[in-house]
Amino acid sequence: MISLTIPDQRTIIDRRALAERIEALAADKGALKARPEIVAILKQALEDGRAEIARRLEEHPAQGHQCVHGQSFLIDQVIRLIHDHVIAHVYPVANRSAAERLTILAVGGYGRAEMAPHSDVDIAFITPTRRAPWCEQVIEAMLYFLWDLSLKVGHSSRTVDDTLRMARDDLTIRTALLESRFIWGDRALYEECGARFWNEVVKGSERQFLAEKLEERNARHKRMGDSRYVVEPNIKDGKGGLRDLQTLYWIGKYIHRVSTASELVDVGLLTRNEYRSFRRAEGYLLAVRSHMHMITGRAEDRLTFDLQRQVAERMNFKDRPGKSAVERFMQFYFLQAKRVGSLTGVFLAHIDDEFAHKRAKSGFFAGWKQKPRVLKGYRVFGGRIAAPSDDWFKKDPVRLIEIFQLAEEHSLEIHPETMRQANRDSVLIKDEVRDDPRANALFVELLSGRNDPELVLRWMNEAGVFGRFVPDFGRVNAQMQFDMYHHYTVDEHTIRAIGLLSQIEKGQLKADHPRSTRLIHKIASRRALYVAVLLHDIAKGRGGDHSVLGAEVAHELCPRFGLSEVETDLVAWLVLQHLLMSATAQKRDLTDPKTIEDFVTEVQSLERLRNLMLLTVVDIRAVGPGTWNSWKRQLIGELYDSAQERLRLGHVRHGRKERVSAKKRIVAENLGQQSDVVERVGEQFGDAYWIAEAEDVIAQNLVQYDAARSRGDQLSIACEYYEARGATLVSVIAADHPGLFYRIAGGIHLAGANIIDARIHTSRSGWALDNFLVQDPLGNPFREEGQIARLEKSIADALGNRIELVPKLAQRPLPRSRAGAFEVAPRVTFDNKASNRFTVVEVNARDRSALLNRLARALFESNLMVNSAHITNYGERAADTFYVTDLTGEKVTARARLEEIERRLLEAASDQRQAELEPAQ
Repeated sequence: MISLTIPDQRTIIDRRALAERIEALAADKGALKARPEIVAILKQALEDGRAEIARRLEEHPAQGHQCVHGQSFLIDQVIRLIHDHVIAHVYPVANRSAAERLTILAVGGYGRAEMAPHSDVDIAFITPTRRAPWCEQVIEAMLYFLWDLSLKVGHSSRTVDDTLRMARDDLTIRTALLESRFIWGDRALYEECGARFWNEVVKGSERQFLAEKLEERNARHKRMGDSRYVVEPNIKDGKGGLRDLQTLYWIGKYIHRVSTASELVDVGLLTRNEYRSFRRAEGYLLAVRSHMHMITGRAEDRLTFDLQRQVAERMNFKDRPGKSAVERFMQFYFLQAKRVGSLTGVFLAHIDDEFAHKRAKSGFFAGWKQKPRVLKGYRVFGGRIAAPSDDWFKKDPVRLIEIFQLAEEHSLEIHPETMRQANRDSVLIKDEVRDDPRANALFVELLSGRNDPELVLRWMNEAGVFGRFVPDFGRVNAQMQFDMYHHYTVDEHTIRAIGLLSQIEKGQLKADHPRSTRLIHKIASRRALYVAVLLHDIAKGRGGDHSVLGAEVAHELCPRFGLSEVETDLVAWLVLQHLLMSATAQKRDLTDPKTIEDFVTEVQSLERLRNLMLLTVVDIRAVGPGTWNSWKRQLIGELYDSAQERLRLGHVRHGRKERVSAKKRIVAENLGQQSDVVERVGEQFGDAYWIAEAEDVIAQNLVQYDAARSRGDQLSIACEYYEARGATLVSVIAADHPGLFYRIAGGIHLAGANIIDARIHTSRSGWALDNFLVQDPLGNPFREEGQIARLEKSIADALGNRIELVPKLAQRPLPRSRAGAFEVAPRVTFDNKASNRFTVVEVNARDRSALLNRLARALFESNLMVNSAHITNYGERAADTFYVTDLTGEKVTARARLEEIERRLLEAASDQRQAELEPAQ
């Protein structure tokens, strides 16, 4: 009984004292007249009980079992009080018939005595026969009492026969009955129902129940993201959450008829240590869920970013160097989720073995045994590799690495008992094993395996061997980064990146990454690249630049792994510069020769370039779903091609004049019969325009410009889906004037679009030609007619002063409002070395509605000319880069001037006002 686990029960609720008060009221005033006062008494008892439970949780914030058992105990006592009052005073019967019997069961989480503060009260009323008037009256009266107490009640009322019939047909009802618990009423009826359930429903259906439960679990995981390392996990239904632990208990109970989770040890499904882990993980998750319910005042199961801070504080986590309190809290959460995953794997494999053993005894092949083969001393049977004895790893701890390498090389699973042994014996991995050349050679073979290194490294991580053998990896185990950009913990991100690299090498991602699929077979050392992917984030959470610290780790680890001096230098450089290519591609103007020159100066060789390209691709893609897109593919591909040409030839193949001539020739060919516009209109634009834009964009621009000027249009807007870049190209032609850029940006924002790239040009006759690439808030292009029309109208309205931009923009909420859970201090940097012609201004700030419009306006008010803008988002953080000059076309170098620009940009980036006056034009 749960009451045995609850200390000092009467401080939560004193049922005897309350029963006496209710009895006295009913005797004095009668049940009907006393009802309001009885409800008031019970309401106060509930409030007091909940307050006491909350106080206990605050005092012992990690004791989840105590909290949920206390909640269940409180509701039990209230239901018992109501039941006794109803049958004694509301519907008393002197001599009840055989049909006038009633038992009340707790089901669901309440049945398990795992009731979070705002969980539903799930109860089942069981009667012997249908339509017994007294039973119906009692049930109705009890429900009205519960509703008057503002309890959210999930209830059913059935006969024993109906209950069993429905349990046979419905998995949900069968599961509810499986974990039902007697609350009050006729115990004999409860026991009759239980006995018949086991004999008439469970018997013979064990295999079916297992299959259905696993199918249900897999569907739930898929719905929740199919990873236990998502950064906003669902505590209840997510992978590695409470429901996974409950599923183990349901399966064990159904097959072995255990009454408590501890009995899973007695039937051999869990060891005693594993059961202790089961209880620790369950208690922690229950505590977290209870805190979430108390903070939100509702049944909340998703551990969102804003809740993570509050729960971490309530559970007394503190900041440490390199790790915030919330990151430490979430790391501990993910360690528990990881343990749940490990328990689940071993448990289900045991169940599978049990059923396989039963089949072998009773099927056609009864009595026939397949002889296991031997692989380097290991037993291999049924696609699984197993240690031949319990002391196998103790005799030679290097085998703890060897078994995983063999599993990867031969595409084998590891037997659950052997996984248990590996987990238990992982403590044997000490310095002598880490320094063993054979162990390191085996590890690198596994890391760069040809079959499925991702899967086997994940097993190795689950068993605790990975973190023991590579302690630096153990430090980032289950470590999250508190932001909206990274979807997974550092270890999960790293293992996924290794898996993606393996898939690229095998040609499985050729459609998405054709260039990378070719490049990976041209690199000099594939093992160096795999090691670089392993180490690229190894130093996160250490309180410094993880790239610099990671390069130091690489210099220490690579020789240990058996890599040569050349390979070690390559890995260390890749780790140091693993963000260089993505930052350059997304934040810099790739048409500016200085951008390519600076990038090539750092890269220095084609070998480094190929490796960096591959590392960049898998790093971005492993961040999470949707992070890699056609726009990033295009940018990184352009940077690679430009850098490759520069490195291969030692110079840019063509000079500025030759490049412009070549582009004009290609554009003329593309335009066919309209090719005359190249000479007629193209001369309106300088070389900078021809170098900056792609040939297909130039062709469209020239035709649009020619038509607009021929008609005498003062404004021309063209919007077209640009498939090559996964965005919509917006080209605006208008008389150039100050503030044009920020007004166009505001119009685009009002249409619900995000600008990802912008290029600003002015013709020799004073007309602006601005090209924008835009996407919707989910990273998709605008392509529907209605979307295009809305975009064009919004820009026209903004430029025609038909709307007040700032108030309208302030009313438009940021689509990803979760960004409000983060503090991002605005930062402005100036770089006068990144370009020969422009000052490069980078603004980092928390993403919010119309940020680009505000920044562009600040630049306008600072009397700056914007040549191009490059927009990058990292979850809640925006990084916007502008190539600017002053009004004379010169770089901005004066310190006072830069300080004034910085002040304006910081104000724009942090301004929270919802409206401000639009300046007169």
